[in-house]
Amino acid sequence: MLGVEWMKPGLFAGSLLFALLGVLVFWVCFVIIDKLTPYDLWKEIVEKQNIALAIVVGAMCIAIGLIVSAAVHG
Repeated sequence: MLGVEWMKPGLFAGSLLFALLGVLVFWVCFVIIDKLTPYDLWKEIVEKQNIALAIVVGAMCIAIGLIVSAAVHG
């Protein structure tokens, strides 16, 4: 049963901090992957409509998100 303990300011601030840290790590990983690829990911996906690349980038985002969430969770 979910009680009132999630409303404590310390727990809420900690959760917010870890969420922001996770998003920051995800963003940094995505920028690194974008720099490592030989082409501009945004241009390839949006302008050239490269669906295969969009699927690969989406899978990569899911994988990075799972790794970051596992690292933050402990």
